[in-house]
Amino acid sequence: MTGLSKQRRRSGLALAGPIAMALLLAGCQGDTPLPPPGTQRPPSSVARPVPGAVHFTAQGDIGLGSGAREVLDTVSGLRPELNLALGDFSYEAGREQEFCDMVTGKLGGDFPYEVVTGNHESDGHDGDIANIVNCLPNRLSGMQGEYGTQWYADYPERKPLVRFIMLSPGIKFRDGNTLDYASGSERWQWTAAALDDARSKQIPWTVVGMHTPCLSVGRYSCQAGQDLTNLLIDKKADLVLSGHDHIYQRSHQLGPGQECPLLVPDTFSAGCLASSGGTMAQGAGTVFVTVGTGGVGLYDVDDQDPEAGYFAAWSGKNRDAALGTLDVTATKDRLSAKFVPANGYTFTDSFSIGRK
Repeated sequence: MTGLSKQRRRSGLALAGPIAMALLLAGCQGDTPLPPPGTQRPPSSVARPVPGAVHFTAQGDIGLGSGAREVLDTVSGLRPELNLALGDFSYEAGREQEFCDMVTGKLGGDFPYEVVTGNHESDGHDGDIANIVNCLPNRLSGMQGEYGTQWYADYPERKPLVRFIMLSPGIKFRDGNTLDYASGSERWQWTAAALDDARSKQIPWTVVGMHTPCLSVGRYSCQAGQDLTNLLIDKKADLVLSGHDHIYQRSHQLGPGQECPLLVPDTFSAGCLASSGGTMAQGAGTVFVTVGTGGVGLYDVDDQDPEAGYFAAWSGKNRDAALGTLDVTATKDRLSAKFVPANGYTFTDSFSIGRK
């Protein structure tokens, strides 16, 4: 996998154009028990929406192995209305259709399995995002942007509870370049405008998804970029989801303030912690969750990482190893999330954000 590896020691002390442009481009659930092994959704069946709630799952780094199938079985048993797939799908060029067939075989041919590219398919070396988009097309009404790369959609379409915003920072595309999400860039402005527009329309929740994280106790450094990460915090995105690091990690609620004018990667500042409990209040800050546990091999976590103080929970190959998915339910008053492990694993984590 591409990306800059962190250099650290165990013993050491271990941190876009406006909405109009998008228009041109586009056009309370309680704890859920684990399904029995092999349980899956019948083909072409989509869960019926629960009135006043949105139920979705999210994970990345999936592959074609038995782990991927176990996680898809878990997703199927949870019966979400949609799934956010956070990149890195087949891991092999030429096998994208096989990946899509695996997904639709488990979840149904018309299930909204909503994708954003990972580094393995963005430049074509281990797959092609264009092929994934073709066989797992967008199924959310009113989507704006370039599906698979940078897009947003409100759900449900009428009286939406969530705006999903999917981005692609920090990974190379076929031209060998990364998309520019630096401060003031077109894509940075697009992201800011999408968040501002959701607030102006009084959509209760904003959920941002991308392949790369910035903060991590895993293998990688801030590939999502400091500028974009601080924008998401500054705009008070409620939940930011990523993959890439094959671990699970969930941050405390991070927010700006006099003691945290900017969050700086590879360091820790207690002033950036808006809330450190499992029950949080909307508007205080942003929760970052990496769910790179969709099926491929896990990475180690490092509790001596300098950014460890930003995190409330983590799981990796060397600690509470688990494949699985994040399971999220949003109502107008609360966003509740739980990590649900695949069959045979036991690690879990949960948190919630309430509206004032």
